[in-house]
Amino acid sequence: MGGGLFRGYRPGMTSSQGFLGFWETTGSAKTFTHPLDPALLDAYVPRSARVLDYGCGYGRLTAELAGAGYRAVRGVDVSAALIARGKREHPELELLRCPGFPLPFGDGAFDAALLFAVLTCVPRDADQTAIVGELGRLVRPGGVLYLSDVPLQGDAVNRERYARFAERYGTYGVFETPDGGVFRHHPPERLRGLVREAGFSVVKEREGSVATLDGRTAERLQIIARREPVHPEPVPPEVSRGPASG
Repeated sequence: MGGGLFRGYRPGMTSSQGFLGFWETTGSAKTFTHPLDPALLDAYVPRSARVLDYGCGYGRLTAELAGAGYRAVRGVDVSAALIARGKREHPELELLRCPGFPLPFGDGAFDAALLFAVLTCVPRDADQTAIVGELGRLVRPGGVLYLSDVPLQGDAVNRERYARFAERYGTYGVFETPDGGVFRHHPPERLRGLVREAGFSVVKEREGSVATLDGRTAERLQIIARREPVHPEPVPPEVSRGPASG
């Protein structure tokens, strides 16, 4: 997908306060807990890679990457409050607030992109499609998208809140938290479909469990996806012309 499809697009912009309001207030003080998997990172993202940490929040994973030897790392987030916090806590990092698309980078500017516990914070289909599509523009052919997110959970607490909020949001898996957040858990095929539609091929998956923002434990799904080559539009053959007369 090309960046032009999302030109001027702002995730969450159609909602009144939108889910973004949470991340400018209550959410900006949260301690994020979704961890990197060092083995997956080492296997697919070399230290020389140009890496984009999309939805970097306050730069927690951006700082971890830099500390692990990744020297060309940039973090971007839509939240002004989170980026401001990140610059206070990690002044050495390159963190940028980017409230809309396209992001200020050229096509294929990165060898890898991280999308960690971002889609779970983005309840709307259109916003999710826009985010992953923009990463499809920014990751070079042959580069990697490393996605980690929360699939639908099977426990009674989650099943109850999925059902309770399904009518309000029109999507099973979206729910509200008592502190004002709106989150989403996904069928695994939804996550796979998003990356495929953006021009990536899934090459590795890994399941596990993580701590959540509210102190629970949740299952997670990690996906490594390779950016497919971008094929130019076929050029129609020229019309054969006979020899010029005259």
